[in-house]
Amino acid sequence: MNSSSSTPSPDISELHGLWTRSLIAWPNGTRDTTTQVRWLQGHSAYCDLRQPAPMPTFSHVNGLAALTTEDCLHLATQEGFAGHFTFDGAFFEWARDIDYQPKPLYSDAGSLHWQDDILVETGRDIAYIEHWHRDPVETAAPTASLALRCRNTGVNGRFLRVGAYFMFARDRAQTPAAQQHLIACVAGSENIKAAQALIDCEISFGLVAPAGYRITASTLPFRIGDTLDQHFTENGLIVQDRAADGALIGRHWDVTHCEGDPTVLATSTRAHEGNE
Repeated sequence: MNSSSSTPSPDISELHGLWTRSLIAWPNGTRDTTTQVRWLQGHSAYCDLRQPAPMPTFSHVNGLAALTTEDCLHLATQEGFAGHFTFDGAFFEWARDIDYQPKPLYSDAGSLHWQDDILVETGRDIAYIEHWHRDPVETAAPTASLALRCRNTGVNGRFLRVGAYFMFARDRAQTPAAQQHLIACVAGSENIKAAQALIDCEISFGLVAPAGYRITASTLPFRIGDTLDQHFTENGLIVQDRAADGALIGRHWDVTHCEGDPTVLATSTRAHEGNE
């Protein structure tokens, strides 16, 4: 993102909230105005989910094990990442602790400036342009986030709430080959279980409501409609998840870092007693 000389770069504190994207334009002239993008920005933690439109309904899928090779190839078109957001005085960078796609060649960094009510992002290493729009209704408070590590698998997780929205991210256990597209990795899988393992990276978006934190969009379609049913224990966090066969389980997480007041991430609804 190249900042305009007449429009200073915004402060990170000005960017808290939910953002959607109306445009990305690449140096070769390719443009995308249809992908559904949700960027939720906290104090420094952020999560981002990008889904081509339209996506299949996946109504036949209740868990990872039900995904077919064709399903996996469709899901591999998605993008999403989570981590921490920094500004060095010239460029913003979205460091990716979790990335749905394989590790890219270039850092996700650029400049930001306002063009009327559009936040314009211009890439530092690749000269793309993105147009961002702040959610016009919801406030950016309360804001809190957790960096997590799964107690049984060791994978990283992120849990972020900003106002009435939340995002939850869980890394996959199997690392795909770097600098490839996930479609190529899935297509080259030796069997369906290997393909499913590559897809098993969750980046979910949802709403905070009296009934709980309900997921409305996710890289894993069988998570849509689920609630996190999260609760804190003496030494961590338990979040409702799904086993490969679709059964509801409780996944145990250790908290490795916290931003803001973690009590705003709590709910009185308890997770199911199963473990993973």
